[in-house]
Amino acid sequence: MRILANILWFICGGFLSWLDWILTGLVLCITIIGIPWGVQCFKLAGLSLCPFGKTVTHDVGFTATFGNILWIILFGWELALLNLILGAILCVTIIGIPFGKQFFKIASVSLMPFGAEVTVDHIL
Repeated sequence: MRILANILWFICGGFLSWLDWILTGLVLCITIIGIPWGVQCFKLAGLSLCPFGKTVTHDVGFTATFGNILWIILFGWELALLNLILGAILCVTIIGIPFGKQFFKIASVSLMPFGAEVTVDHIL
C-alpha cells in the first residue's frame, strides 16, 4: 500500500515538490552562509519525494533552535502555512485524507527542519 501511495504522490505533484526543494537547496549551497539551509532543503526534498512510510522525529538543541528561528523568520512560516492549507484542502474528501496527512507531516518539518530526523519505517 505504501508503494502505491508513493507512486500516486509522485505522479500528482511529488516530483515537482522534490524538484523545487532540490533546486532551492542547490541555490542555497552556492554560498557558504546558505549551506546549512541548503542541507535542510535536501532533507525536505527526500521527504517530499515519497512521504508515505517515513516518520519525523524532532530533537532540538541550542544550535537547532537558533537555526530554526532564522528559518522561520526568513521563509519557514510561509512553507508551513502552504503545506497546512494544502493538507486541509485534501482532508475535505475521504480519498484525500492520507495525502493531507502527509502534507501535515511535511508542514512540521518545513516549519522547523533543524533537529528533525526523517526515518524510514521498516516493513515487518
